Amino acid sequence: MEQRKNKEEVLRLIISKAWEDANFRKSLIADPMKAIENLTGAKIVLPEGKTLVINDQTDKSKVFVNIPSEPNIEDVELTESQLEIIAGGQTVWSDLVNSLFPTLKDYIKI
Repeated sequence: MEQRKNKEEVLRLIISKAWEDANFRKSLIADPMKAIENLTGAKIVLPEGKTLVINDQTDKSKVFVNIPSEPNIEDVELTESQLEIIAGGQTVWSDLVNSLFPTLKDYIKI
């Protein structure tokens, strides 16, 4: 795999390979960091004390909901535009969710 792949391409490759290859999906669930590195060459570097868990949500007869860990609201800083939106009675939920819950691509090191 090309060294300079961007993070989104790495994630797309992991997901598409898991959809098409049951053996890869099994190895991804069993040892995600090794499976990802073997497939893409990208390393996953997690903060100390964190582990990566992959759940197989390919069963179309089920609806899956991920309950993320509770954020420390005291550490959240809103931008001026977010504060203006809230002051106007609207919500900044999508911005807030993106800032509170980092995605896997934030941990991919290429």
